[in-house]
Amino acid sequence: MKGSLDGKLKMELKKLIVEECDLTADYGEIGDEDPIFGGDSKFGLDSIDALQISVAIQQKYNITITDSKEARRVMRSLNTFADFIQPD
Repeated sequence: MKGSLDGKLKMELKKLIVEECDLTADYGEIGDEDPIFGGDSKFGLDSIDALQISVAIQQKYNITITDSKEARRVMRSLNTFADFIQPD
């Protein structure tokens, strides 16, 4: 199943983002298409947060994000992130 269609995976990713970035927001506030990073994001996450999330993803899912450009593409939204983790 494609990651963006997997509610359980998306919930895991929301929790991971909140915990790794010490967000005061509830994970339920992260919409599937909301920007995770950048000026349009309501969470104010930066490159340090992206690195923390990348390390957590590597530890939890054994998936490596190789560079910052890939990270920006992969972590554009929760759906793109989930599809990266679980492409099929």
